[in-house]
Amino acid sequence: MRLKLALAALFLCGPAFATDRPDREFKECPDCPEMVGMPAGAFTMGSPAHEPGRFDAEGPQHRVTIKAFALAKYDVTSAEFLKFLSESGYQPKPCNPIQNIGWRVPGNGKAYPPSPAQIEPPRWPAVCLDWNDAQAYVAWLNKKAHEARPQLARHDGPYRLPSEAEWEYAARGGTTTARWWGDALGHGRANCNGCGSEWDYNTLADVDAFESNPFGLAGMLGNAWQWTQDCWHASYLGAPSDGRAWMSGGDCTKHVLRGGAWNNLPVFVRSAARSGGGANGGEFDYSSLAGFRVARDLP
Repeated sequence: MRLKLALAALFLCGPAFATDRPDREFKECPDCPEMVGMPAGAFTMGSPAHEPGRFDAEGPQHRVTIKAFALAKYDVTSAEFLKFLSESGYQPKPCNPIQNIGWRVPGNGKAYPPSPAQIEPPRWPAVCLDWNDAQAYVAWLNKKAHEARPQLARHDGPYRLPSEAEWEYAARGGTTTARWWGDALGHGRANCNGCGSEWDYNTLADVDAFESNPFGLAGMLGNAWQWTQDCWHASYLGAPSDGRAWMSGGDCTKHVLRGGAWNNLPVFVRSAARSGGGANGGEFDYSSLAGFRVARDLP
């Protein structure tokens, strides 16, 4: 019922979003994340040449049309990822193979986070993950969704990683500035190396530690990098204009990361900033700081 009400609100009210509209939020199974409906729309993807901190990979700017979809309100948390590991027995590769830092799954329904103390705040974003780890979680989540709602169509979805275009559309929340709150970094708006938060360049923060953007999404910028579905391309020349994941050409041994992390300089904490990381890890400067949030197809 909550899903039906959320979809009704999304399509009746259109793109006039506000953070105090819980009618657009839904959770369709006990292990499913809290989702927020994103309206269909169009936006200019990438950054203008005059944006401070801009990288060449953020251009050329181009117009993209987005179909309605849903995106998780928060990054997948450590608690959520530990439940997946405990139930599935999946073993991620270490994000730092030199020091053997990674999630540990000894078996018998036990799993431990990368922390040496085997204790990690449950509301931290799950990091130390590569793109394949995110895909494994999505497959488990879809199985859970189908068990809870057998009427769902039998295909690979409905959950998936967002496309890079969907991610930026959602992160902007209808804005055209460098960050959803404006061009200036401000103080205490995100967690990065210089963002002015109590966690800056020290540790992760809870996924709900900061104010949500105009689309009702928390933590889209800073704290932890977020995987998207797309292969890495060094520019947007030839990019799709319909919001789908760009899976042809480019370097598909890497996938696009978005949002920046707690130890990054503020130039990475912008709606258009982007980077690429190996799908199988091996780049622990990125994968040790990378997590994800899930998207969902809508009818």
